[in-house]
Amino acid sequence: MKAIMYHYVRPHDERFPNLRHLHIDDFKRQLNWLAENETFVTREAFLKALDGGPIPDGVVLTFDDGFSDHHEFVLPELEKRGLWGIFYVPTGPISGSSMLAVHRVHMLLGRHDAAEIAKVLLQEISEEMIDQKRREEFLAETYKWQEENEDVLLVKRLLNYFILPEYRESVLDRLMVLFFGDEEPGLEKELYMTPEQIRMLDAAGMIVGSHTVSHPVMSRLNRDEQEKEIVQSLTCLENILGKKITTFCYPYGSRATFTRETEALLQANGVRFAFAVEPRPITTDDMWA
Repeated sequence: MKAIMYHYVRPHDERFPNLRHLHIDDFKRQLNWLAENETFVTREAFLKALDGGPIPDGVVLTFDDGFSDHHEFVLPELEKRGLWGIFYVPTGPISGSSMLAVHRVHMLLGRHDAAEIAKVLLQEISEEMIDQKRREEFLAETYKWQEENEDVLLVKRLLNYFILPEYRESVLDRLMVLFFGDEEPGLEKELYMTPEQIRMLDAAGMIVGSHTVSHPVMSRLNRDEQEKEIVQSLTCLENILGKKITTFCYPYGSRATFTRETEALLQANGVRFAFAVEPRPITTDDMWA
């Protein structure tokens, strides 16, 4: 079994010429190709595998970050084809927080030249802002399977991993003011799904899961901070849907971004399965006991 992960699925937006996204027409073509060359795992077969049944052959579709794209463009296409997917939602935007830091990075790089952003960013930070203890680990373990130019990688690594958490938001605030002025609140409102749209996913037979509250690097948090991210996100989604949430996707997804403690906290809070990001099939070895 393979899981195929999607993020932005949308038409081209001239405001963000550099945004890494999958055009909705290309998404349709991918679904056509998968229908001809693979098998879509049914929801029933997937859930049986979680209960100890055989691992089915085929693909499962997952969609990260709670984007309005998923309601507006993805859901109608899946319903038309009789397919299902798993949608992982960070709940901070639902609770009224500003655009998540990870998506502010995407918007910056989507609108502006990465070399220009990198130049300004390097002027905004100093050595004491950098996590020297984990710099080499994050350098080796992040973005291993993404093809990006060096300036894009520099900006993403600095803002998502290298800068210590206590400095990250203030640096991003300055960058957003410099590059976006007062546009950010408008961007935030159009980026994420509403609670009603999340309920529509669930009513259509999709599975909704937690993607934390604020999309942090979980391995940088202590136990209490990790538990807060997990429990508050699960509770928010459970209040929206009126049902237990039993699945989770690790923010950023690499092995360097979560720990055994993260896994233990998820299991203790009723999560049955969680996705990381690795380019390989899912096997029985991946199933939690």
